Amino acid sequence: MDRRTIFRGWLLPVVLVLPQLAVTLVFFWWPAGQAIWSSAIRADPFGINTEFVGLENFRDLFADPLYMDSIVRTVFFCAAVAALSIGVAMLLAVAADREIRFRSAYRVLLIWPYAVAPTVAAVLWILLLHPQIGVVGRWLNRIGFDWDYKLNDYQAMMVIVLASAWNQISYNFIFLLAGLQSISRSVVEAARMDGAKGFFRFRTVTLPLLMPTVFFLLVANLTYAAFDTFATIWAMTGGGPGKATEILVIKVYRDGIVNQDIGSSSAQSVVLMVGVIFLTALQFRFLGRKSGAT
Repeated sequence: MDRRTIFRGWLLPVVLVLPQLAVTLVFFWWPAGQAIWSSAIRADPFGINTEFVGLENFRDLFADPLYMDSIVRTVFFCAAVAALSIGVAMLLAVAADREIRFRSAYRVLLIWPYAVAPTVAAVLWILLLHPQIGVVGRWLNRIGFDWDYKLNDYQAMMVIVLASAWNQISYNFIFLLAGLQSISRSVVEAARMDGAKGFFRFRTVTLPLLMPTVFFLLVANLTYAAFDTFATIWAMTGGGPGKATEILVIKVYRDGIVNQDIGSSSAQSVVLMVGVIFLTALQFRFLGRKSGAT
């Protein structure tokens, strides 16, 4: 039965909704509007003289091969971070869902890394993988492996993928463990009695029931990799060597803050905003369809 609260007047509902509307206006609509307006103008580095250019910034953007390379780099980075973080979190969640000793302690320890700030996570990985001061980095060079992610493009990309995925594993672990525990034990026991064992039972019974959670995490991880990894990448590689780790959010910062090209940077921000809106709409559509089917 659908129970709804009925208000006698309009004043109280407006008062209750007004704080959320104010937060949305100040922290989303106003910055989004500013970004859209700035993407349609061209200004000097000091912001004194401006000129309305319409869609010219977007045309220049998609005609720039460096920007297209950054898109390809971002797609690969986001896919790698999402696949690695969700995959490892799935293994840990399945292991923590079993009846093992000190299970609660394991769960707490696995959740802890989520509290680590991205910049602190970058420092931890630098202390591990830096070719001169890192424990692992120095060991790799000592055994004859040519390790220097500050000069090697592929090593730099691998390092930021590892650091970014590690920081997100705990977030995925929480949701996947909750999803596993929400699956009815009778369904799993019935599959076990029918002869389904091990990975086959997980693939045919558990994973399909867990797919709404996995899809939610996929969208959340793609969004995280595209935006929230800025501090980690900037602290570890600064987008280098060259432009090997310059994903879109790094390019927005470099063009807008470092190079003072506000029009191009704002156009890039609008493109990223459209991408996030598309992913969010896709997520709500998929989850709404799943909930409607159930």
